[in-house]
Amino acid sequence: MKIFSRTALFAAAVFALAAGSPFSGRWDLTVVTPQATYPSWMEFADEGANPAVRVVGRTGSVHPAQNVKVQGSKLSFTTGPSTWEFNIEGGKLSGAEHLADGNVARLSGTQAPALKRDPPAAWANPEPLFNGRDLTGWEFDDPSKIYWSAQDGELRNDRGGANIRTTRKFDDFKLHVEYNCPQGGNSGVYLRGRYEVQIEYEPPEKNDQFHAMGSIYGFIAPSASVTGRPGQWETYDITLVGRTVTVVRDGVKIIDEQQIPGITGGALDSHEAEPGPIYLQGDHTGGLKFRNITVSLPKR
Repeated sequence: MKIFSRTALFAAAVFALAAGSPFSGRWDLTVVTPQATYPSWMEFADEGANPAVRVVGRTGSVHPAQNVKVQGSKLSFTTGPSTWEFNIEGGKLSGAEHLADGNVARLSGTQAPALKRDPPAAWANPEPLFNGRDLTGWEFDDPSKIYWSAQDGELRNDRGGANIRTTRKFDDFKLHVEYNCPQGGNSGVYLRGRYEVQIEYEPPEKNDQFHAMGSIYGFIAPSASVTGRPGQWETYDITLVGRTVTVVRDGVKIIDEQQIPGITGGALDSHEAEPGPIYLQGDHTGGLKFRNITVSLPKR
């Protein structure tokens, strides 16, 4: 049975209706708190008196906002205990998020780029991103919690701690990665450091199809099922052109040229027009292993 993305359903509301509000569309946001700066994302569907907003925060999945109110150049809504307030001027957003801890975060945002690009005529030969011997070409988000190592041609994460990413950055690419996820494991492959392809073997009741193995986390569910093999080697072959993604898992096409709406939780930044690294999630659980990580770039 084909599983249709709720992304497509929401996009219909965003783009099929006349853009009556200056907030209509998708926005790449930056949130600055007293402690940190991190990315966020918002989509506004102009439905007249009942506008709909959904948001991606620092972590977690895309989720709908509540109490959405628009008054001219001002927008406000709530997500859980937080209240968001925006002004728009010159096509740019500014504002504040009133956080549950009493702090106030500064908000800024720009319209997300369309990233509509034709696929290349040809791809160059694959290049290895992991040499199998050491961590050359990789770096960490938290040097105090490095539990990654290179052993026997494998990139291993022994326990939950730091995330790891390539020092190189990429625009369009074809990525091949072999992964071994234990029962109960949770990780992910972030494309350009922004879009997570989920890896998980958590209890079946924990994740729906939009958060299960092979999904673009929260946005796109796999359209075909693949028999799980926890503790064994599996493969992803992922093609990303602009924001169009195709995912092949163990030889089965599970996502076929679908549009990724925006960043997923845990993204490094919200600068979608820029190149970004390949980033492997290591802050959830240990026991993950990766090998034969290669990338093919557009042939020049």
